[in-house]
Amino acid sequence: MARTAFITGATAGIGAAAARAFVADGWRVIATGRRRERLDALAEELGADKVHTLCFDITDQAAMEAALGGLPAENRAIDLLINNAGLALGTQAAQQADLAAWHTMIATNVTALVSLTHKLLPGLVERRGAVINLSSVAATYPYPGGNVYGGTKAFVEQFSLGLRSDLHGTGVRVTSIEPGMVETEFTTVRTGGDQAASDALYRGADPMTAEDIAATMLWVATLPPHLNINRLELMPVSQSFAGFQVARKD
Repeated sequence: MARTAFITGATAGIGAAAARAFVADGWRVIATGRRRERLDALAEELGADKVHTLCFDITDQAAMEAALGGLPAENRAIDLLINNAGLALGTQAAQQADLAAWHTMIATNVTALVSLTHKLLPGLVERRGAVINLSSVAATYPYPGGNVYGGTKAFVEQFSLGLRSDLHGTGVRVTSIEPGMVETEFTTVRTGGDQAASDALYRGADPMTAEDIAATMLWVATLPPHLNINRLELMPVSQSFAGFQVARKD
C-alpha cells in the first residue's frame, strides 16, 4: 500500500517540488495551501487519485481543524508530516521592522507548525511515521534583518530536537532540514513582491533549487526505519559563512 505524505505550503517552491517528488516515488500526497487555483493545478498535473488537496490558511486554527476533520477515510492514515509552510517578511533592522510582520512570521512559522504537529502526532505514533520540519541556516547563523525570521527557524530546529527526545522509543523519526540559499518565491514574498530584488539576490549565485530540497526530503523519508537524520544543513557551494560585524569609533 502506498504511503501518505502530508505537505504544507504545497502551492509553490519546495512544497510543490516535494509533492512532485513523493508522487513520482509512489507516495500519496495531501497537499495544503491558501491558493486554490494552484492546488487544483497540482492535483491535475499529478493526478487527483494521488494528490488530495486541502485549501486553508495554516494560521487559521479553526480552518485547519475543519480541513483535517473532512479528510476522507482513505487519506487519514498519514505516514509523514512535512512542515514546509513558512515565510520571511521584511529585511529591516529590528528597530525599524513592522511588528505586524513579526507576528505573521511567528503565527506561520511557529504557532501553525506546532498546532498541526500536535494534531497529527497520535496517528504518526500509531504508524511509526516521520516528521520533517523545514528550518533554515538562519536558525544558526544570524544576519542583519534576519531578527524574527531567524528566531522562528531556531525554534523549529529546537522543537524538532525536542520532538525527537519525546518520541524516543515510539519509532517515529524527526528531522530538521536547514537550507541556505534556495531560489523560490521566498525573496519575492519577503520584499513585498519585488521581483527585481529577488533576481538580484540570486543572479550568478547558482543557488539550490526547490527540487534539490525536495530530493533531500525524499532521501530522508525513505531511509531504513532504524536510521534518523537529526539535523541536515545544506548550502550551495557558492554560499558560505560571513565574517563578524565591527562598529568602529571615528
